[in-house]
Amino acid sequence: MMLNLSVSDDKKIMVENLPMGILFFSQTAVGILGNWSILLPYVMPIFTGKNLMPKDQILRHLTLANSLVIMSRVIPHILAQLGLRNLLDDTLCKITLYSNRVSRGISLHCTCLLSCFQAITISPSNSRYMKLKHSVSKYMVQSCSLSWLVHLLLNSKAAIDVIGPHNNNNFTKKIKLGYCSAFLFGNTATVLHLLLLCSTDGLCLGLMVWASVFMVSTLYRHKSQLQYIHAQHSFRVSPEDRATKTILILVCTFVFSYSMSFILVIYTILFDNPKLWIINIFTFLDTCFPTFCPFILISNNKSILKNHIPCCR
Repeated sequence: MMLNLSVSDDKKIMVENLPMGILFFSQTAVGILGNWSILLPYVMPIFTGKNLMPKDQILRHLTLANSLVIMSRVIPHILAQLGLRNLLDDTLCKITLYSNRVSRGISLHCTCLLSCFQAITISPSNSRYMKLKHSVSKYMVQSCSLSWLVHLLLNSKAAIDVIGPHNNNNFTKKIKLGYCSAFLFGNTATVLHLLLLCSTDGLCLGLMVWASVFMVSTLYRHKSQLQYIHAQHSFRVSPEDRATKTILILVCTFVFSYSMSFILVIYTILFDNPKLWIINIFTFLDTCFPTFCPFILISNNKSILKNHIPCCR
């Protein structure tokens, strides 16, 4: 009798969570399709020996990181919504959360580099930033590759502090993530590790804000200087202006997505038993940037539309 009751309860939970599971699955399919449509043409030059522009190399790392963010963040929630939480043991929980932390850090770093690169690109020819354009572009591309190693080391502690849903060990502070759990230690090492992560994220966000303000002010001055010319002639939007607007949209989308992630972390820390539907909503909003990032790039960049998706020319 009790067995039949528990089985019926599990089926009821699966039916209630089915719409959210379908939503997560749709988000994963759309995000992976969009990112891979940009990533695959950027991977081919590795085998052909063709050199990519610095901006294209940054986009290659960004789309790869976004793909990993979606798979490591959303797929475990799909399994939880469909009642397949038993498939997630300690090892899978550690792998998924570690992959998510690393790829999320790479996504933040590449978005920061992309905005800074575009700010330097549109800077006036007599600006001190333009003199550093070639050297800065070179180091930006190298820092993309180096950032993978840095974030692999920075987030190594995340893999240690994660346990599966079937781990019954008692911990002083356990944070439920919807499909897995993480435990906190109130020692000095944990505090220093959190401060290090917050400082690196804060530095990237600060550079993104500076680059955005610089691009907006540069475009405004440029438009004001040429206002009398635009009044007599109608010009098409320059590629630099179009690319700058694209980067600004990406930065705003990333800040929104990062804010949702930060709110979710605070919520899971403050409440011992966070509600699953709240975690699902913030998880969906958190992955909006990696999902819609490639479509923002495609819709505002004709070269990507022509070179990467020939059927949409």
